[in-house]
Amino acid sequence: MIPNQWYPILRTEDIKRDAPTGVRRLGEELVLWRALDGTLVCQSARCPHKGANLSEGRLVGNSVACPYHGFRFGTDGACRLVPALGAEGRVPASLRVDTYEVREKYDLVWLWWGDKRANLPEIELPHELAEHPRPYETITFSRPVHYTRYIESLLEFYHVTFVHRDHWANIIDYTFMYGSWRKLWTDGRRRYIAANKIVNHSVDVDGTIIRNTFDQCEEGDPSNTWHFNLIYQAPCMTHVKQGLLEVTTWLVPIDEHHTQAIMRLYEYPLLKMMVPFKPLRPLVLRLSLMMEQYVQDQQDNDIMARQEPKVSERGVNKFIAVDEMNAKYLQMRDRLKAEARAEAERPQEPVADDAPAAARAVADTNGHGNGSGDKAVRAGGLSRTAP
Repeated sequence: MIPNQWYPILRTEDIKRDAPTGVRRLGEELVLWRALDGTLVCQSARCPHKGANLSEGRLVGNSVACPYHGFRFGTDGACRLVPALGAEGRVPASLRVDTYEVREKYDLVWLWWGDKRANLPEIELPHELAEHPRPYETITFSRPVHYTRYIESLLEFYHVTFVHRDHWANIIDYTFMYGSWRKLWTDGRRRYIAANKIVNHSVDVDGTIIRNTFDQCEEGDPSNTWHFNLIYQAPCMTHVKQGLLEVTTWLVPIDEHHTQAIMRLYEYPLLKMMVPFKPLRPLVLRLSLMMEQYVQDQQDNDIMARQEPKVSERGVNKFIAVDEMNAKYLQMRDRLKAEARAEAERPQEPVADDAPAAARAVADTNGHGNGSGDKAVRAGGLSRTAP
């Protein structure tokens, strides 16, 4: 994974109201819960006492209680109570869990995966999405593939005419997306399969964002041409716009072998006309997303599951010219990982005695324990081999 980045780990709606929520992300078991004031807390889910998972516990006041022996951990990660020692018992200082920086924005929960800092960067989306005017629906599901292969599959679309040509649900899609009204849409499948040449492709890199535009056409028939706009934003976001379709997908590492997809579909421009009753429109979007999850995305994943090697890196693929966006993605991934390693190895500036306590704590944490080589710092300020 790429360190020192914000990763969306789940939807805001996935956070339980009156109980802890457990997820596995970035190779870590995490527990999320809301403090009494509504603040979202994210911590390591492993109880330091005997390793029970705190997400199976319960909320007691402003703490999460372990399901095994009832140890209670506060919002700062420190153990506040050990029932076996009594209310006045001395709690060992070592009884604490890592606490992670999280934010809620764009209806998602974002986890900072990197070294501790006094000031974290803002969470920003490309302007095309941050300023997007249409309503959307979002679903999430997991796949048994490495996230690099998953991202690659959404940075090019010339695989679609070979992977998605036979299932009945695909026939519905390409009949209405590729068929011509002059032939009452009966020519959709032929036009869909024939449009497999990429022309006019252009790639632009802007910081941690890569944009790609291209036309997918039928060779010899320029009337059968479909324009695509793709966006990648580090560490794990892809966005595709093709005709009426706009989908954003975040591919978040669960661990080295699994990826969590957070998929967002924007309302079709004609949906208001097709479905005048507004409360039904979200249902249409969700049904469309489920079709994507169980048909098109599943077909892609059936192939990705057998790709070798499992992890995509520079030098393991033999790219062609129209794979430029994929190549730029892998270059950016390596660059950002190298920058994070260099930041971790950089000597820390001394902090003045009169500096705020929070700043001194950050300096103390960053001043030791940072990894190098294939190590990556994580949200708790510790070192861990990255997936």
